[in-house]
Amino acid sequence: MTQAHRRLAFSATGVLFAILGLGALLVPFMTIAANRIVEGDGMRIWNIATPSATLPGLAAVVAGLLLGLPDNMTRARLAGAVMGLAGLVWLLVQGAPALLEGAGAYARVSPATGFWCLLGVFLLLAADALAGMAPGPVMRAELLATAVGVLAAVLWSGALSDLSIMQEYASRRDAFLAATWQHLGLAFGSLAAAAALGFPLGILCHHQIKLRSMTMPVLSFLQTIPSLAMFGLMIPVLAWVGATFPGAQALGIAGIGFAPAFLALVLYALLPVVGNTVAGLAAAPQAARDAALGMGMTPRQRLWRVELPLGLPIILTGLRIVLVQNIGLAVIAGLIGGGGYGTFVFQGLNQTATDLILLGTLPTVALALTAAIFMNIFVDLTRTSTDARND
Repeated sequence: MTQAHRRLAFSATGVLFAILGLGALLVPFMTIAANRIVEGDGMRIWNIATPSATLPGLAAVVAGLLLGLPDNMTRARLAGAVMGLAGLVWLLVQGAPALLEGAGAYARVSPATGFWCLLGVFLLLAADALAGMAPGPVMRAELLATAVGVLAAVLWSGALSDLSIMQEYASRRDAFLAATWQHLGLAFGSLAAAAALGFPLGILCHHQIKLRSMTMPVLSFLQTIPSLAMFGLMIPVLAWVGATFPGAQALGIAGIGFAPAFLALVLYALLPVVGNTVAGLAAAPQAARDAALGMGMTPRQRLWRVELPLGLPIILTGLRIVLVQNIGLAVIAGLIGGGGYGTFVFQGLNQTATDLILLGTLPTVALALTAAIFMNIFVDLTRTSTDARND
C-alpha cells in the first residue's frame, strides 16, 4: 500500500506548473495586428487555426503538463517538457499562416501572453526535471548541444518565418549579424580584459593583505554604481582622452560608441575576477601547502602547482558571473552607440514596436543562458579533476 501510494505521489512543483499551464490556455496565445506598431487582437489557442490543425499541438501541451505531475518520474517529466515545447512550436507554425490569411499585406502575428507563460512553464519543468536527474557535466553538455541544435534547425528551416519577430529579423539581417559580433565583442572582450587585469591583481592581493584591504573596497564601490550611470561617466572621460591624445580617436576612443561601453564592462567585471581569485587561492588546504613546502617548492611553484589548480573551480565561477553579467549589461551599450543587441531594444522602445524589442532581448537571454550552462559544465569538470587529484 505504501509503495502504491509512493508511485501515485504528485510533485508539488509539477502540480503548480500544471495549474499555471492550464491557466495560460485561457488567455490569448497569439495576436494579429494590422501592422507592426498597432496593438493586436488576442486570439486564444483554439481560435488560431482550424481544430484539426491545433488539436495535435494542444494535446502535446496538455500531455506535457500531465507528465510533469508524478513525483518520482524525472525522465517522464523531462519528456513532458520536451513534448510541451514541441507542441508550442507546432501551434506557432500552424497558427501564424492561418491568422495572416486575408489579413492584409502589412499584418503581423506574434506570440501573446499565453505562449510566453507556457514557454516559461515548460522551461521550468525541464529545469526541475534535470535537477532531479542530476546529470553529469558530459551529459549536460550533450543536452545543451542538442537543445541549441534543435533551436537552430527550427529557426533555419523557416517554419516560423511568418512571425513578426522573424520578419523584423529578415528586414535587418545584416544589422543583426553586425550587432551579434558587437555584443560578443563587448561581453567576451571585456571578460578577457578583466581576466588579464584581475588575475595578477588577485594574486598580489592574496599575498599582500595591505594591498587587498585597499583594492577590494574600491572595486566594491565600482559595483555599487548603477550601470546606466557607469556608462554615462565613461563618456566625458573617454571624450577627453580622444580629444587630448593624438591617435586616440583613430583607435575608436571617443565619448560615445564601443570604447566607453567596453571600459564600463571591464570595471564592473574586476570585483568578481579579483575576489574569486583571492578566494580560490585561499581555498587550498593547509595540508597541501605544508606538503608543497616540505617538498622544497618555491612560492612561485606552490602558486602554479598547488594553489591555482586547487582554486580553479572558484576562479572559474568568478568568470561565469562576469560573463553572464556582461552579456546582460552589454544591452545598455546600445544607448550610447556601443552597438550590440541593445540597438534593437532601444529602437523598438522609440518606435513602440514590441517585436523589435524582442529581436534584441531574446538573443541576449539565450546567449546568457547558454554561457551560464557552459561555464557551469566547465566549473564542474575542473572540480571533478581537482577532487580526483586530491584523492
